[in-house]
Amino acid sequence: MKIEKIIKIITVGATLFKLIKKYPKVSIWVIIPLIFLPMYEIFIGRPNMVYMGVPNSSSFTRVFRNSSFMLGYSDYRGNPLWVTYKLTPIPKNSKKYKRPDKFESDWRAINRVNHNDYTHSGYDRGHLAPNFAISRLYGKNAQLDTFLMSNISPQKAKLNRGIWKKLEKIEIKYFTKIFDKVWVFTGPIFDKNIEKLSSSDRVEIPDAFYKIYIGIKKGKEPKSLAFIIPQNVKGYEPLRKFVTTIDDIEAQTKIDFLYKLDDKIEDKIESSKDTTPWRLKSFE
Repeated sequence: MKIEKIIKIITVGATLFKLIKKYPKVSIWVIIPLIFLPMYEIFIGRPNMVYMGVPNSSSFTRVFRNSSFMLGYSDYRGNPLWVTYKLTPIPKNSKKYKRPDKFESDWRAINRVNHNDYTHSGYDRGHLAPNFAISRLYGKNAQLDTFLMSNISPQKAKLNRGIWKKLEKIEIKYFTKIFDKVWVFTGPIFDKNIEKLSSSDRVEIPDAFYKIYIGIKKGKEPKSLAFIIPQNVKGYEPLRKFVTTIDDIEAQTKIDFLYKLDDKIEDKIESSKDTTPWRLKSFE
């Protein structure tokens, strides 16, 4: 843990201790939760929902932890800059849930993007944590979380309904059969030219999207697979065309992933473009 964080925790703890001594009658209901809730969030809640460290972004984001996935939201851009979730094989008795009719604003967001902000924009409301996989693995409430606008980013129809949909299908139906579990990081990529939705200036339009997969198998070194897919795809291109490295994604997004891994392993998987462990050729 960085020394600055330790000093901050000690300072906050000392301040709260003084308040407890001064106001003992209210400490149980007010002060104690102020101590334990942030501590739980920092040391237990968030670390358990991400692989090898909550992504560090150079842009200001606020971390929203949902029941089955977590994201770093940018109020400035009206987009999540990263979303992470864990995939395992779908149980045979898993229920199918009806797709909600509408997307909902996220009460945690300052920039309260809503369903109508995308109406007549020419862009789909693109899920980053996917409806199908999350609902089948984690249930109805988890599905509803995927329909919060904090999980949504503008995607052109050919991307959203074509290659992005294909990738979401492959990751849950096939990648989870190759590995014991698969961690996913995904989000938008922006260039220097800022373009907003024609229907709303709350939302910036990304130029491309990334997907990072980390495959975990007991007793084996983790394997990685990464994609950058631009907005202007035709929708039926071969996936291998968009294979890249995690290093490239980090360079374009200014987000640091997997920094808690051993440096040698991190360097190896972040520079890899080897698709062999993922059997990518069989999906073309």
